Amino acid sequence: MFKGHCFLKSIIIQAVYFKFRFGLSYREIEELMAIRGVKVDDATVQLWVFKFTPLLEKEFRKRKKSVGRRWRMGETYDKVRSKWCYLYRAVDKQGNTIDFLLTKRRKCMSAQSFLIKAIENNGRPELINIDKFEME
Repeated sequence: MFKGHCFLKSIIIQAVYFKFRFGLSYREIEELMAIRGVKVDDATVQLWVFKFTPLLEKEFRKRKKSVGRRWRMGETYDKVRSKWCYLYRAVDKQGNTIDFLLTKRRKCMSAQSFLIKAIENNGRPELINIDKFEME
């Protein structure tokens, strides 16, 4: 995955991590890397993000620990980065987050696509509890 690149795997992963963990701009990441002694252009960081994000996500999903077979799903309206959003979230019996979705609008299609995505990525649960109602 990382062969043929001028930078070490750890440097590329760190730059991509900075982008998604802290929401930094590519120029801010360039500055952070310079502080760490790595001279890299912001355009290079952008290419790394576009190229490696899907590949890293695929690898992370492979290593993700299994979730419980009983899920609780909920929806809240909350501020994220000073904008109001709907947060759909599924957790298992132990409180581990199974999946989540942020949307601007509350739509039935959003909830359905969220549920379908959660099932595709984690398998079909034996029980789903939504707002204190049980569905099998």
